[in-house]
Parts: sequence; structure tokens; C-alpha cells
Amino acid sequence: MTTDRIYEIQSGEKPFRFNKDVAKVFPDMLQRSIPGYAATIEAIGSLAARYIRQDTNCYDLGCSLGAATLAMRQGTRQPGCRIIAVDTAPAMIERCREIIAEDDRQTAPSTSVDLLEADIRDIEINNASMVVLNYTLQFLAMDGRDLMMRSICDGLNDGGLLVLSEKVVDENDNMEQLLIDLHDEHKRRNDYSALEISRKRAALEDVLIPETVAAHRSRLAAAGFSHTAVCLRYFNFVSIIAIK
Repeated sequence: MTTDRIYEIQSGEKPFRFNKDVAKVFPDMLQRSIPGYAATIEAIGSLAARYIRQDTNCYDLGCSLGAATLAMRQGTRQPGCRIIAVDTAPAMIERCREIIAEDDRQTAPSTSVDLLEADIRDIEINNASMVVLNYTLQFLAMDGRDLMMRSICDGLNDGGLLVLSEKVVDENDNMEQLLIDLHDEHKRRNDYSALEISRKRAALEDVLIPETVAAHRSRLAAAGFSHTAVCLRYFNFVSIIAIK
């Protein structure tokens, strides 16, 4: 695994982009930057075993390098399923294709994976039993998030599952600052310098726009989901499950 040293070099003045430099170090970046990321991927596999149904589609929207895709593929034993993994970043899709091909060679899985380089807002969701948005919605413009949730809910079969993982903000300013400080400490414990932390924060400003848990749950309810719950939380990172 290549170590993330991007913001030792880059200043943070340019907005964060999912380019080739990020693709090379992305697994390391995720493990060191997102508290509980491994647990999120493990949970997706467990949920796949419970919710994916025979002869249905599953979607990994904003698939990056395919961690959630592989978790769904390894979690399900249902025949006739197809996973559609979508990302708008060419560098991510290119590397993801290599990772999926290696999984094909090693495990000869029965569940097929279709990789699409596309904007997730242009994807038609249909006959879906499970959809994953793993730290993806936060990068969409605010005015497109409601429509995205409605599109997903409309395309899910009854009883289908959405897994939504996001960085969130707390309604209480004092608690929000504490969560920010704890996240910074997490990154320092994972050998990011104060300069790297500051530069990456600057690069993500106006690119990653977090919301409160309440805002997410309200949007999900308005989109048509019957049940929602926070299934994982570590500092200001959460995974929300929603059932149609």
C-alpha cells in the first residue's frame, strides 16, 4: 500500500480532486483519515448478506477503488445478481478496474460487476435490492441531494436497503469543535503532520459539504424511505441505513 504524502508536497490551495495522485494512495488515505472506515466496509458486507436478493441489481455510487463493491460481492451468495459500480473520476475507475479484475482471477465470483465512468446523478436505478453511497453524497451540490435520494428510493425494490456513509456536523457548536479536534488527533496519531492536516482541510473547503444526521434522516424520509437508523458512528463519521 502506497503511503499518502500528497499534502507534504501540495499546498492545499487547489480544490481536492480524485486524480491519479489520489488514486495511488487512496487506500492509505482512507485508513488514516476516516475513523472506523474498515468497520464500515465490514458492515456493508454483512448487510449485503441480509438484503441482496436473487436476480436484482446492486449499486455502488461513487465507488472509488471498489471497496464497497467487493464487500457486497463477497457478502452475497444470491444467484443472478449484478453490481453496478459508478464513479466520475477516470483515475479511480482505471484503478478500480484493475482491482476488480484481480478479484475475478483470485476468487472466480458468481456476481458480475459493471464499472461505469459516469456522474451518479445520470444513473437510472432499477430493480435494486441494495445501494451504497459510501462518503459520496457529501461531494454533491446541495441542490441535487434531494433528487438523488428520491431517484435511489424509486429504484429500490420494496424492502431494499440504502447504506449512506457521510462526514457530518453536530448541531451543537461546542460538540462540533470537540469532534473536529478528536478527528485531527486521530490523523495525528496516524502520522499526518499539522501542516498536512491544515492543507487538506483547505483543499476540501467548498468541495466536501457535510450536514447533520437530522438533515440526512429528514431527506431520507421525504424521499420515501420507511425506516432509517445510524448503524455506525465514530466521531463525526456515520453510516446510516435506510429501508424502503
